[in-house]
Amino acid sequence: MIRSWRKQVAEPPTEPASKEILGRVRRIELRARGLVDSRFSGEYHSVFKGQGIEFAEVREYQPGDEVRTIDWNVTARLGHPYVKRYVEERELTILLVVDLSGSQQWGTRGRLKSELVAEVAATLALSATRNNDRVALLLVSDRVEWFVPPRKGRRHALRLIRDLLAVRPVGQGTDLAGALDYAGRLFRSRSVVFLFSDFILGDGWDAFGKSLSRT
Repeated sequence: MIRSWRKQVAEPPTEPASKEILGRVRRIELRARGLVDSRFSGEYHSVFKGQGIEFAEVREYQPGDEVRTIDWNVTARLGHPYVKRYVEERELTILLVVDLSGSQQWGTRGRLKSELVAEVAATLALSATRNNDRVALLLVSDRVEWFVPPRKGRRHALRLIRDLLAVRPVGQGTDLAGALDYAGRLFRSRSVVFLFSDFILGDGWDAFGKSLSRT
């Protein structure tokens, strides 16, 4: 099935976004920014960027340095504290893969699954751009519905939210195995994939598990 996906991409939302869509984008942005401004952005950096991946040098300890960065071997050898310094990581590419299949339009009385997904995806997109990472969007059902290549910046993050709300899927089924295989061909290094779905896969669990192990 995956070979036919490229030929099945839905038509892009070429018309200007409606006032309703723009209003929803704005409301979602405000809620997401509240999360980003409170704790999530720092936690994002801690989890996905870490302290550094490339060792740069050892230098003398200075007031304010974290104790955990002390190089105890060098400190013992030279008689006073030294710390390890790391080079900040290269930028990441964050890929948001969103399942648009028919079951996503269900939910509780107060909120659809798709609305919750849009809010969480917006929080991730804004956190990524705040950390100078690139964000891409892949909307899927039983085919690729829409793809937005990775870029940086707040305007790009808002564009992703708009497209997530505006695209109307052609397919109604779910093929997450195909989605992961497709995503794996798009990005091969320094990328993190977030998959949003209710995981109602029927007999597709075996194929999904195999694709997950390859991604």
